[in-house]
Amino acid sequence: MAYPKAVLAQPVSASLDCASHDALIIISDDFSHIPNTPLRDAILNQAQVDSRIGNQVTLLVIAGKRVVIAPTGPLNRDYDDVRRYFDAAKLAINEAKASGSVNPAIYLPALNTDSRYQYALEVAYLGACQALWQPLEAREFHGHGIEPITQIGLIDANEQTIKAVNALAAGQYAARDLCGTEPERMAPPRFADYCSELFNNSAVSVDVIDDLAAIDKHYPMLSTVARASYAVERHHPRVVKLEYVPEGEVTRTLMFVGKGLVYDTGGADLKVGGYMAGMSRDKGGAASVAGFMKAVADYQPKGVKVIAFLAVVRNSIGSDCFVPDEIITSREGVRVRIGNTDAEGRLAMGDLLSEMKDLAVNEINPTLFTVATLTGHAARAMGPYGAYVENGPARSANISRQLADCGDLWADGAEVSRSRREDYDFIKPRTLADDVLSSNNAASAVTARGHQFPMAFLAVVGGLDKHGNESTLPLPYVHMDIAGSGVEGGDWQHGKPTAASVSSLFARYCL
Repeated sequence: MAYPKAVLAQPVSASLDCASHDALIIISDDFSHIPNTPLRDAILNQAQVDSRIGNQVTLLVIAGKRVVIAPTGPLNRDYDDVRRYFDAAKLAINEAKASGSVNPAIYLPALNTDSRYQYALEVAYLGACQALWQPLEAREFHGHGIEPITQIGLIDANEQTIKAVNALAAGQYAARDLCGTEPERMAPPRFADYCSELFNNSAVSVDVIDDLAAIDKHYPMLSTVARASYAVERHHPRVVKLEYVPEGEVTRTLMFVGKGLVYDTGGADLKVGGYMAGMSRDKGGAASVAGFMKAVADYQPKGVKVIAFLAVVRNSIGSDCFVPDEIITSREGVRVRIGNTDAEGRLAMGDLLSEMKDLAVNEINPTLFTVATLTGHAARAMGPYGAYVENGPARSANISRQLADCGDLWADGAEVSRSRREDYDFIKPRTLADDVLSSNNAASAVTARGHQFPMAFLAVVGGLDKHGNESTLPLPYVHMDIAGSGVEGGDWQHGKPTAASVSSLFARYCL
């Protein structure tokens, strides 16, 4: 796996004669404040005859050097944020690439001192990486030449910044690969293989469970989702377990369960009317968790232990598919009545969350997360932002708010959502035959609190309802629904995966 590595770049000289890069990308809201006088004058002189300069991305040639001018637009309004730099960098790197540059450098002169922009250089680099990524299938067919830019210089960065953003970029690159690849190339066995190769000889250990009998026994809800795929060997499910143990003392344990639906047909509640297209990206949660683990593996933070379970499965339609009204007894011993087979992600993750809860009891300062492209309601309610729904202990510890605040600084936005009594009432059993209802039989987007009540379901089947603030052992738990933030522009069939939540988690727990 190759991504455009960040490197230190030499400061901008008066002559622009610098061998460390073949194009200079300047990102700013005001190019009249560039401290390099000859460069500033050259830009302002050309601006007098070209009104595009300062208003849109423009390629100039100054002293024989490619100079890409990338305006951010206003930065001083209440609703502006660091994505101004992220978006400008995306446009600028594509312009540099189109001009023939293979070794550009990013320069942020007169950086805005507002705290919102304290990581603007890092974010600009990550925006460039987002723009340059090409799908794995495309690289395998065309060769890596379709990604000609192999490094990006960061002017005025330091070694620690370079180390951090390289780890983060590597993680995001892996997350995009895993999320954005078509359902046969990234069928469960091949998803697991990618993870094994990704973490080979790294600080992260990998264990893959592929035995169907073991999956049936230990993860009955995942098995229920997967069983229609058992007829096709290349579609057989996998449970991928990842673990990072830091050197020295452990002060915090992060525990993740990721939804890895490599394809979601909707099952017996078949997605119709064109809604099935793009469902190869329903593995975005597991992809982001794996991406975060890659960033952790490369950065190797101190004090933080990280455990991740990935539910990698295909929700197929067939003669053995599960149907609404079935009652499945979960790992936790909870009788689950199926309300809708298209609400499969919470089933795939539930038993893994139960197992993770059992482990958490013996871990140091644990926090549990589920990460999933779970509901259309999250996308409808939050737009291009993740939705974080937390239990009582997580809310008391302000975990979601801290994550969302980090996301605001790293172009990885999210909204904090409340878990309320109505969510638990929604999943109450209607008969004595079952203990909990997985969902109603309507689209989440038209269901009140459609992204909140699934967290209540996960808490119940994961056994976390017994570990609230009132219990003897409270366990913080956050459900991260990234259905709205997982791909660019909400285009699930063609949009580039964003690696949502990777930056927030890395910034919060590794930096």
